[in-house]
Amino acid sequence: MSIKMIVTDLDGTLLRDDKTVSQRTIDTLKKCREKGIKTTYATARSDSVKLLLPVDEMFDGYVSTNGALAYIGEKQVYNRLIKPETARTFLIAADEAGIKIASQLYGKHYANFNITELWSWLKNEFTDFKTYNIETEKIYSQIENTETVDFLEKNLLDDLYMVIARDNLAMIMHKEAVKSKAVAALADYWGIEKSEIAAFGDDLNDIDLLEFCGVGVAMGNALDQVKKTTKYICGTNENDGVAEWLEENILGENYAK
Repeated sequence: MSIKMIVTDLDGTLLRDDKTVSQRTIDTLKKCREKGIKTTYATARSDSVKLLLPVDEMFDGYVSTNGALAYIGEKQVYNRLIKPETARTFLIAADEAGIKIASQLYGKHYANFNITELWSWLKNEFTDFKTYNIETEKIYSQIENTETVDFLEKNLLDDLYMVIARDNLAMIMHKEAVKSKAVAALADYWGIEKSEIAAFGDDLNDIDLLEFCGVGVAMGNALDQVKKTTKYICGTNENDGVAEWLEENILGENYAK
């Protein structure tokens, strides 16, 4: 197994349930980097996630907002934001239908409701979507019933797609804002083939990444639908599954030098 790049989801994968990362995991990723392996993360979270982890110790690059953006340090190597007019049309339709809807760009959130009711750590600007005129990383809504799903799907424009995560959060993004394409941009920058990438994930929005990379590893706590797409299954996020798999398969004696 000749791996030159590692990419991992965060929530439910690299992070424990309390959103911490163990010292074992930090040390394991550092050892991979010492071997010359590029280490990255790919998350549905926004760019501000970099403040939550010792990224300089752990990662060479990252993908945010489910694939809307990819960075190597401060250098942006992939960008698939939703155009202002497209976002505005969709947001107005959802707002007029009485759906609680929000958007985000570079850590700022714009909504027609108080998002702190659902996510206490976020703050939003109450927005009149009729005057909305910015590019958008992601539009999102907490799904309350099947009618909401039906409405959102029916009103998707041609250059948008929607995915619903395990916590019933609907995420609407540019059709090319997917983890696999953003990771491919990072790999191209470093001259790495997709067969040389190992990826870890647990949720539905990780499937395209796990199928794209040469080695896809589902977490022990992953959804069954995710596990069915991979050859490998590691331990759970609570038990440092990513670190354990890397120690056994990449840093062990079978590592291809």
